[in-house]
Amino acid sequence: MEISKKKPNYPIHPELRSYLRKYRREAHLAATYEALLQFSNSIPVLDQEGKDTLWQSVIYDNYLQAEVQKALVEIYAALKTDGDQSFVGQLRTDRIDHCLFGNSNPFRIRIVNTINDNHDYYYIKKADASRIYGLELEHLLSPNRIGYLVDGDTLVEEHIAGIPGDVFLGHYMDRPTFAKTRMAKEFVKFNERCFAMLLGDMRSYNYVVDVTPDFDMEQYRVRPIDFDQLTYEGRKNHYLPQFYKENFEVIQFCMDVLSPETVDQYQTEERTLMRKRYFLAQEQLDELLDSMAKVPLSKPEKIASLCADLNEFHRTEDFDGLESMGQVLKLHLSKMIERTEHRTYLGRTSFKA
Repeated sequence: MEISKKKPNYPIHPELRSYLRKYRREAHLAATYEALLQFSNSIPVLDQEGKDTLWQSVIYDNYLQAEVQKALVEIYAALKTDGDQSFVGQLRTDRIDHCLFGNSNPFRIRIVNTINDNHDYYYIKKADASRIYGLELEHLLSPNRIGYLVDGDTLVEEHIAGIPGDVFLGHYMDRPTFAKTRMAKEFVKFNERCFAMLLGDMRSYNYVVDVTPDFDMEQYRVRPIDFDQLTYEGRKNHYLPQFYKENFEVIQFCMDVLSPETVDQYQTEERTLMRKRYFLAQEQLDELLDSMAKVPLSKPEKIASLCADLNEFHRTEDFDGLESMGQVLKLHLSKMIERTEHRTYLGRTSFKA
């Protein structure tokens, strides 16, 4: 399946800025993304096998290093404690990494508590409206809460903990504790959430698997970590993780262990939960989606193509004439959460949303 190689960055427009300010997502930060680009040297970050991770650890000139490290601790306090600076004396910036791969080219900051050596990560990125909409939709409609802040053109995000999907599929499933049926159930639900929110490019390295030991078997939660491709692509299948070849292995065992009736059940369960969250946050969601409708967030030909696909999927003509992805998402989401018709397997090769 062909996906866009490079998505344009969409700036934060006034309506979105007002939304962020109202719901306390905007804050004055001690450093900006552009300021962090002033590093003077870098060292490749290698994994445990000595392979390049595509991250580089960056170093600043002496006159900047202490100032940058102090600012990054203050940003961590803004993200975690609403700016309460009473704890910053026990925190230090341990490492600053920069990634040149992908759309957002983030900085990954490691903060260490000097009392117990416990560490945490967060990310600083160039703000993109598409990504912010994705973060907020995930926060409101999924079982996961997302912490992030915006200051001008700088976006700060909490670390989303979990095993990277490609690592999980490559190594974790051979473990004796792996519960294949439970992972299959969670992937069906993840697939449904992504499609309902039109979150694209969920290849295995763009999500993580959060593993929770339970009293008898492990539980799994699949969480997206890349929100850049929200409502950008022009085909319905781009928003269904099941159609990416990188997820083939998990789709295979989904078909092995789940019957069509069981897939129907799990899809319905997830839509029911999303419906409850939707109505609990309906006023806020309406504000978000109305602001989203003011900007295209994609190319006209992609919007028209997706509208045609969704007309066919929902057996309607309601998507005709829509001019922005915000309008498309608002209509599609309302139809998805009220959906009663079951659609699971297409033959025996894949399941449908």
